[in-house]
Amino acid sequence: MPTLETMKDQQNSSTGKKEKVEAMFDNIAHRYDFLNHFLSAGIDIQWRKKVRKLLAPMHPKQILDVATGTGDLAIELLNLKPESIIGIDISEGMLDIGKEKITKKKLEKIITLEVGDSENLRFKSNTFDAVTVAFGVRNFENLQAGLKEMMRVLKPGGTVAILEFSKPKKFPFKSIYQFYFKFILPGFGKLVSKDNEAYTYLPDSVQQFAEDAAFLKEMELAGFINNGQHRLTFGIATLYFGTK
Repeated sequence: MPTLETMKDQQNSSTGKKEKVEAMFDNIAHRYDFLNHFLSAGIDIQWRKKVRKLLAPMHPKQILDVATGTGDLAIELLNLKPESIIGIDISEGMLDIGKEKITKKKLEKIITLEVGDSENLRFKSNTFDAVTVAFGVRNFENLQAGLKEMMRVLKPGGTVAILEFSKPKKFPFKSIYQFYFKFILPGFGKLVSKDNEAYTYLPDSVQQFAEDAAFLKEMELAGFINNGQHRLTFGIATLYFGTK
């Protein structure tokens, strides 16, 4: 959820990062929500609420949720009472789970989930009041291309809100976090999801992600203004924001 290089084994493969990420999330889709909530002790739910509260003063009517996954952020953003929310993702497996949730909640008239590439959005320029991403930008194959596409489809004055994992900086939480991410999360994630790579990829991708000032610079290069960030829960996650 750049300028993010693929891991060494990916760099040596003929298959691109985008295809690898798509296959990985398709494979773990059936256990993704459980693992997300369990491994974060439910804190991820509170993080999504932070996104909604950030956007609340703007009263967005048209929202695009990029890398929507199983639609948890899109569902949370319903509390803003928008006219429509479109969620896109490259993983059909994740979208299938999201569509089941939306159908059960009878939200189809407001939320639409569809296959889409963050670096090649099908929407016209100046379409959305807000664009959001939760835990997805670090998976972009080309970070600048994805940010510029989000910039393009935003209306002038619109807001982008990007929630992403980050690395705590203060002792002792930094050490506890590193131990958990390196030893606990990969083992438990593999046990439950039966995927050998997904929960090794997660800590690796977080470690390689250009966060804080480096990511804010990427937002500036993409054309966003009034950029800022809120570090959440001792720095485990960060909410970035900017304006078109």
